[in-house]
Amino acid sequence: MADDTLAHRAQNATRTEAMHLPPTAAPTNHGKTLAAWFTTYAVVITFTIAGLGVLFAMVWLFWVGMGLLVASLVVGKVLQTSGYGQGGDKTRARQARTGGH
Repeated sequence: MADDTLAHRAQNATRTEAMHLPPTAAPTNHGKTLAAWFTTYAVVITFTIAGLGVLFAMVWLFWVGMGLLVASLVVGKVLQTSGYGQGGDKTRARQARTGGH
């Protein structure tokens, strides 16, 4: 009869774990790209504008904030697809100029 205790299984491993590594190294900028910074600041500012519209019961200001939010998300996506996002051509060129950061 086989020893099936926890101590025996810990000392005599029968399976190995598979390691699933990414095909390439991750970018070293940690998301510090022009597209990320612009989108973050734009969303914070537009939510603040919309929040002030709610606070002061100004419906038009709320909708202006929501409209600016949509516009800022579109501009952020355009920046990302034009090479200013994570892994983009312009971001990689900037990393090469500045030593990877």
